Amino acid sequence: MLNRITTAMRQVANQSARQAIATSIAMRDSTNRLVATARQAMMALGLTAIATLALMFFKPEIADRIQALSPFSEAVASTVPQEMPEMANLMEEAATDAAEPEAALKTATTGNNAMMGTDLQQQRVTQWISKRYRVANDATNMLVSAAYLTGKEINFDPLLILAVMAIESRFNPFAESPVGAQGLMQVMSKVHHDKFADMGGTKAALNPVANIKVGSLILKEYVARGGSVEAGLKRYVGAAAMDTDAGYGAKVLGEYDRLKAVASGKRVSAFATMASRIQPRIQPIPNATSEKTALEDRTREKNSGSEPYTAL
Repeated sequence: MLNRITTAMRQVANQSARQAIATSIAMRDSTNRLVATARQAMMALGLTAIATLALMFFKPEIADRIQALSPFSEAVASTVPQEMPEMANLMEEAATDAAEPEAALKTATTGNNAMMGTDLQQQRVTQWISKRYRVANDATNMLVSAAYLTGKEINFDPLLILAVMAIESRFNPFAESPVGAQGLMQVMSKVHHDKFADMGGTKAALNPVANIKVGSLILKEYVARGGSVEAGLKRYVGAAAMDTDAGYGAKVLGEYDRLKAVASGKRVSAFATMASRIQPRIQPIPNATSEKTALEDRTREKNSGSEPYTAL
């Protein structure tokens, strides 16, 4: 009888052990399946993220669309583009009736405060520049505000000022070239030291506000001398005596076009390539005497049957 009880107890113990082992094996298999599923899900998620980043890299406009759909993004640009005040299209039409070069400034300057932009336009420009050039938003806001205030003070297009800053220094206030051009607008402080006299001397060239003020005054002066914005930019980059400015003016005007579109509320990708505007030929502003001489020359050429010569 005792042997039967002992045998029965052993059988029960063995059965319990086998059940425990089977349960453990089943739990281990379930855990392994869950881990494998989680790994596959993470791998799929990672591949999806990599594919998305690659797509955003090659098509930056998708990133802007995703950001626009996010509930955490700030709605800066309105759905309906706002009309920007006319800036005379930056000398796209030659002032043929001007008697003095200063008349060219009318196309790069603004005549009233409404043309200097609203707070919303400045906010759009600030956020776009901050994103494009990877500058802290607060710092960008200060630079954009300084450009707008300077433009209002000297009656000059602030977006053109910002475009020059973008090409010259990419909004680095401490940038310095090998030849000594300094600051946001890469001003040659040793050459224009007189303009820094009231601002603490040439050391103020690395002061963002002072640099923007002096650089803008120099650019405005060069536009007046050159008779067009293109000619002014050519002088600004130091290529006045050269045949070409190596595309500098076209780059500045290309960035100006993008800034103007951003300010008006249009969607412009911050990751867009630095495309240049097709630069028109720079034509001097003729005075009455030169117009009369040119007309006489064309008349003689027409009568003689020869083809007129076009200056490049």
